[in-house]
Amino acid sequence: MYQSNELTNKQKAAVLLITLGPDLSAQVFKHLREDEIEKLTLEIASQRKITPEQKEAVLAEFHQLALAKEYLSSGGLDYAREVLEKALGAEKAVSIINRLTSSLQIRPFDFARKTDPAQLLNFIQNEHPQTIALIMAYLLPDQSAAIISALPPERQVDVAKRIATMDRTTPDILKDVERILERKLSSLVTQDFTAAGGVDSIVEVLNRVDRTTERTIIENLEVQNPELAEEIKRRMFVFEDIVLLDDRSLQLVLREIDSKDLAMALKASSSEVSGKVYKNMSKRASEMLREEIEYMGPVRIRDVEEAQQKVVNVIRRLEESGEIIVSRGKGDEIIA
Repeated sequence: MYQSNELTNKQKAAVLLITLGPDLSAQVFKHLREDEIEKLTLEIASQRKITPEQKEAVLAEFHQLALAKEYLSSGGLDYAREVLEKALGAEKAVSIINRLTSSLQIRPFDFARKTDPAQLLNFIQNEHPQTIALIMAYLLPDQSAAIISALPPERQVDVAKRIATMDRTTPDILKDVERILERKLSSLVTQDFTAAGGVDSIVEVLNRVDRTTERTIIENLEVQNPELAEEIKRRMFVFEDIVLLDDRSLQLVLREIDSKDLAMALKASSSEVSGKVYKNMSKRASEMLREEIEYMGPVRIRDVEEAQQKVVNVIRRLEESGEIIVSRGKGDEIIA
């Protein structure tokens, strides 16, 4: 029987991508660095013939590693080892676990990422803002968004600023905070300095909070630290930034949005924003939209903000897929 360990890891990756086909491989490439894409492209190009046995062995190994990683993230190291031993035997399980743990860095606060944000908030809301910022920097963006939205406005700004300006934290401090938050912590903690936080981190959080929280933080940061506020805004996209989209991109966005959501989103928008939208619709469609807004009557601010967020989410999704380009200011102008 053919063994996949007869190939190098790079060759296995090439075989896997060839087996997956061009569409799925293109999706994988979106998550790789340029140098990784170059190496894999060269490796794929150098492959002359792949036997069915090679494909089967590589796919089987990939499937085992994917399952092991899922077990590791959902139940921890001991759980992953136990499940794999039952399925594959002790020797094979140890081999897979060793390969994963040598290449997969298990981040601090692993247990916290499996905890409900409301429960986390109960533990950390009275802690020092720096402690809250440190914990949030290691959480999933959705968790951090839920937590920062529930904090008092003045704390939201303080914590956001601390996350954005955070650099590196020593292992000792990380361990101390982990012990306070979860005394039964059993995840593996790296002994190296661990980078977390930064502007990208707080942008991911702010992209997921409600617009009231987002505005409160940005407006206060503009007073406290104008340069930081400008950097964060440059990397974000808010509803009013629709005016920055070129006509073709906006037309693609409008095709993806339900007319009711669009009407609600424009209910409290500026004339500049609504004018940009109407300009990129047919005359009949824009007239119908105006009528829908006019007959809508009074609406809750929360409903308007939710509708605007739906529009922003569509824009971010199309940008991530490469279907549109969003200009974010200086140096980001579009050349037709």
